[in-house]
Amino acid sequence: MWWQYLLVFFGALLFDIVPFPFAPAFTIMVFLQILFDLNVWAVIVIGVVGSVIGRFILLLYAPLMANKYLKASKNEDIKFLGDKMNQNKWKGILVVLAYSLLPLPTTPLFLGGGISKIKPIYIIAPFLVGKFTSDSIALHLGKFASENQQSIIDNIFSWQSIASFILGFVMLFCLFFINWRTLIHTKKLAFDFKILN
Repeated sequence: MWWQYLLVFFGALLFDIVPFPFAPAFTIMVFLQILFDLNVWAVIVIGVVGSVIGRFILLLYAPLMANKYLKASKNEDIKFLGDKMNQNKWKGILVVLAYSLLPLPTTPLFLGGGISKIKPIYIIAPFLVGKFTSDSIALHLGKFASENQQSIIDNIFSWQSIASFILGFVMLFCLFFINWRTLIHTKKLAFDFKILN
């Protein structure tokens, strides 16, 4: 029985370690909880721990990926954005918390935080609170939804799930292609599509 909880941990970790918008980690947590009839609270705690570790690892390797694949000017632009967030830490923490409570992909948030080298505590702590809250809700709803499995299958390609996926890519587009220095200094929107080495 312990191996089923290990699957929850590694499933959540793998879903949240990837550097592109992917299905939220709670989806694998809900799936495994229903499949093996696991204790909901144990799944929440173990899954959130796996998810937080996955996002922490993403924070650590995001700068390495950025240095390898992005132009130096784009790296500096994203770091500038991180510096602006660091100037008002409480506002940044509240943004991360609010964002983590929403059913949106947090990949762009962690990529931006990693590339800009924001201290992990300023992202991980509010993410942990938001993640625990939103995953608790999702898993309890998942338990209810297990009684309506056909409805879930029918809604995999619902407009909400497709919209969430598209929004994740739009946010990545904004992170990488908007010239943040120009936007913040001159209040003018400018794009830079030459971001790769």
